[in-house]
Amino acid sequence: MPEQLTFDLPVRASLERGDFFVSDANALAVSRLEDVSTWTSGKMVLVGPEGAGKSHLGHVWADAQDGTLVELGTLEASGVVQHAAPLAVEIPEAPSATEEQVLFHLHNHMASSQHLLLLIARLPPSRWPLNLPDLKSRMEATEVVQIEPPDDALLAAVLVKLFADRQLHVAPSLIEWLTKRMDRSFAEAQRLVAAIDAAALAEGRAVSRTLAQRILDNAPNSAR
Repeated sequence: MPEQLTFDLPVRASLERGDFFVSDANALAVSRLEDVSTWTSGKMVLVGPEGAGKSHLGHVWADAQDGTLVELGTLEASGVVQHAAPLAVEIPEAPSATEEQVLFHLHNHMASSQHLLLLIARLPPSRWPLNLPDLKSRMEATEVVQIEPPDDALLAAVLVKLFADRQLHVAPSLIEWLTKRMDRSFAEAQRLVAAIDAAALAEGRAVSRTLAQRILDNAPNSAR
């Protein structure tokens, strides 16, 4: 079958609270973010693997607190005093020297103004490559809550959401079939759904078990 012309359109991810599926893998994180009254010094670090829904949960938290979610790289040290509301900040895996300075000023500002600060990262602060001793000690003293690797229920829910974000509504039987055969990680769920979507578009066919099996068989390092 000749391949069809396809367009690389942006995927619109839904970030509503109702689209965030709670399971044993993330229930503790959800609970800790909902109960901000128990946060030590009004700050928390949320960590988890790629694709675990950290940004989604950060958006939900920011909306609930009438706050804002931003990326650390979009902030400037001279402008941190403008943030007088709860703030969720996504931290890059290797913050630059400039970003470290911003984070240091932001941390001190939010603490002195007694506003909530949620930091979102893949790794806990003890593994951030920070060079400022004062910032490093402050971050390592901050409570960390983690989203664990996905259980069956969460992996299935993630697949459903990733397909839905691409306007693909697949049969529950296919979701169950995929969860039993794919590598069990959030990152693999993202890769798999993107590959299935691309193949379906290129070939002008619906998502099916046959198509999914071909994508699984051609996965990197596949032993199937």
